[in-house]
Amino acid sequence: MFQKLDDVVKKHEELNQLLMTEEVISNPTKLMEYNKALASINEIVEKYKEYQEIKGEYETLKEDLKSEKEHELKEMMLEEISELEEKIPHLEEELKILLLPKDPNDEKNVIVEIRAAAGGDEAALFAADVFRMYTRYAERSKYKVEIIDKNETGINGLKEITFLIKGNGAYSRLKYESGVHRVQRVPDTESSGRIHTSTITVAVLPELEDIAQVEINQSDLKIDTYRSSGAGGQHVNTTDSAVRITHKPTGIVVTSQDGRSQLKNKEAAMKVLASKLYEMELEAQRSSVESERKSQVGMGDRSEKIRTYNFPQGRITDHRIKLTLHKLETYLDGDLDEMIDALIAYNQAELLKNVGDEI
Repeated sequence: MFQKLDDVVKKHEELNQLLMTEEVISNPTKLMEYNKALASINEIVEKYKEYQEIKGEYETLKEDLKSEKEHELKEMMLEEISELEEKIPHLEEELKILLLPKDPNDEKNVIVEIRAAAGGDEAALFAADVFRMYTRYAERSKYKVEIIDKNETGINGLKEITFLIKGNGAYSRLKYESGVHRVQRVPDTESSGRIHTSTITVAVLPELEDIAQVEINQSDLKIDTYRSSGAGGQHVNTTDSAVRITHKPTGIVVTSQDGRSQLKNKEAAMKVLASKLYEMELEAQRSSVESERKSQVGMGDRSEKIRTYNFPQGRITDHRIKLTLHKLETYLDGDLDEMIDALIAYNQAELLKNVGDEI
């Protein structure tokens, strides 16, 4: 581990020197590239320096203790040594986590798809609740939300909705949300008070800044235009501005109708298509490496039941990490950080098991 950390410090010094050269200063592309590389390792270098200072202080105190004669001073030194002995393992654990391989998509925006599944109108109403939950979380996190496409029901529900969440690190926080979300509650239309179980599916994709990252043959696309419509099929406008793109080799269909023009909707739909194809490739790579697959907490598997929202008991349970929170009301209002932090910590622990020997 310490050899790796020394290598990171060396790289940090080299990047700082390169950033002061005329060649880099006069080249905006290189300047941006090196600054980004520097920013990606700043936290590791700072934490390693903190570790070295504390470890140095610890070694000095142990050495001084050998020659100290005064009882009171020895007691104080022993107390400080004890405190540092507690700190050092925690810092070493933090350094191990910082050295874990980074997901290259973590800093990206995310495309989220929510679809009502089993449960009819109740599933559509829950889909609308979960969409609101993510928009409230985005507001709390200073992210922005842009709707790409939505299909509403006549009872304020959502059959499906696709939207973009824009913000630094959005994917790193929301990537664990992919899967089946289950709700248990008494629907407003249920006169007998019987609890119904309904499900929705959530898919979270990293947004590709450049769709050229994915090879898409135009001859593989079937592009249709149609009139945008709202709930109940009422026409929103009188032009064929909505766009539907079918990728014939995979059968993937994407639509966009919330943009102001056909061009904007086509751009948005192509971005969703590229992100889906990119995710398919990532999933194929993950599946081919068993150890990496074990380190995931259900990311990308849309058939996996990941979470239950139980209204009668006011609780949310994540089945992957066996965590239950009794704060359903605030959770649905976007207070997701406790659950997300727990999922990240679990995933890091699993990764450490797999790469611990290498580190």
